[in-house]
Amino acid sequence: MTFTLADDAALLQPITIGANTARNRLFMAPLTRSRAEADGTPSDLQVEYYAQRATAGLIITEATAISQVGNGAYVNTPGIYTDRHQQKWAEVAAAVHAQGGLTFMQIWHVGRMAHPDINGAESVAPSAIAANMSAHTPTGKKPLPVPRALNGDEIADVVAQFRAAARRAVDAGLDGVEIHSANGYLLHQFLADATNARTDRYGGSAENRARLAAEVVEAVAEEIGPGRVGVRISPGNHAGDVNEVDTVSAYEALLQRISPLGIAYLHVLINPDAAEFGIVRALWPGPFVLNTGRDVDTSFCQLENLADWGVISAAAVGRAYLANPDLIERLRAGAELNEPDVATFYSPGPAGYVDYPALTPTV
Repeated sequence: MTFTLADDAALLQPITIGANTARNRLFMAPLTRSRAEADGTPSDLQVEYYAQRATAGLIITEATAISQVGNGAYVNTPGIYTDRHQQKWAEVAAAVHAQGGLTFMQIWHVGRMAHPDINGAESVAPSAIAANMSAHTPTGKKPLPVPRALNGDEIADVVAQFRAAARRAVDAGLDGVEIHSANGYLLHQFLADATNARTDRYGGSAENRARLAAEVVEAVAEEIGPGRVGVRISPGNHAGDVNEVDTVSAYEALLQRISPLGIAYLHVLINPDAAEFGIVRALWPGPFVLNTGRDVDTSFCQLENLADWGVISAAAVGRAYLANPDLIERLRAGAELNEPDVATFYSPGPAGYVDYPALTPTV
């Protein structure tokens, strides 16, 4: 596949996102790759991996846990809740900055998607409703357990953990954080009527289901400044066995509450042809980052048109950056793109991670 972006293409223009300026509008989407150490500390390979991709307008790192309980959906995923985690993330930030890049850390709590064989802890969620899925544990594939419903004090602790993780990320030198409120993880579990059966102030109405995500955004914005905060949502997305009946109301409540904060951007994983897209887009006054995901066949031509028309501010792409560290250079040259090696997406080691070939200059 080839596609050429001219120098004046909308996707190649700089954009201000809160406190930072991205040099282009093709952002690198967060991608879990399972290359961290067993305790959640990023590896030397991760330092190299992100530095290779620094020409992205913004690198949004792989999802990074705010606590041990908040980890555990996959093996060898990183955290940002210990000094050792923070010190290694500082190396990642420095390596990206040395190449002129910009990076936000995506921070998450996986909620009911955790398995105790991975994180050594009891899984928690808004309600005691299990995902009808299995986890790939160190000893094989196992069903996800029924989680325990969080109590009120624990919910306050989750907000504090997101705040503390954001502080650690910025102190490590990253340019900001993206709060993961999508894809079937904890904040999405609270938003969704299918996974939130609470009868307290965090359940029931759309405003109540949106409350935790809003409180997290408000706390993180207060801690590190709204210009360093992004938020990811995925209305109607069925990832994590989250089958929302009401795919709009809780997101309307969330966006109405957080839009006055002036955060850096909203990152939406959605099919632009879906009815929810127009509703969410109309509600958001700031930079709007579109990610169509792997299940929607979206070309760079379509993304360029959406950016050129002003429908989106930027596009976040995953697999193209996974296999093409020099994606921007290849698109400028109209060069063939490397194909991602699916077999190495979550395997240990450098193969399929830091060994994708760069474009060979013509002489």
